[in-house]
Amino acid sequence: MSVKKIKKLKELKKIVDTLHRQGKKIVFTNGCFDILHWGHAMYLQKAKAKGDKLIVALNSDSSIKRLKGKSRPIVSENDRAKMIAALESVDYVTVFGEDTPLKTIKTLKPDMLVKGSDWNKNNIVGSGILSKYAGKVSTIKKAKGRSTTNLINKIVKSSRK
Repeated sequence: MSVKKIKKLKELKKIVDTLHRQGKKIVFTNGCFDILHWGHAMYLQKAKAKGDKLIVALNSDSSIKRLKGKSRPIVSENDRAKMIAALESVDYVTVFGEDTPLKTIKTLKPDMLVKGSDWNKNNIVGSGILSKYAGKVSTIKKAKGRSTTNLINKIVKSSRK
């Protein structure tokens, strides 16, 4: 069941330590994943292909409100976590309340940090940490025209007709 993939940071740290001892390559990504769409699914499939296990860290509801405004998120963190966990490409999901996943990255020490290609590798939160232990930072080309903001705007526009 997919909800078993949702872990608190402390529990996930123990799992990651075990996976590292087994020689598994841990890939980490993060984001809001507010309204799940094909662009998200494709991105996560490509991220998973870069290693053995994929961890997705989700911004909490309070974190998203601070970053994107009081009208967001559209979907609650509980539902977003369950949706992401339901994807075959995702091995574990954790939720973080800070504005960035820096604490989560420091705790888990993934082998690879992945973000969308709209990010400069040097500006990706956590890239400096990974460089200290030979971790890698990678970007994935985003699906053209696929974004939560575009989807929200389309819904709002169609509701005004």
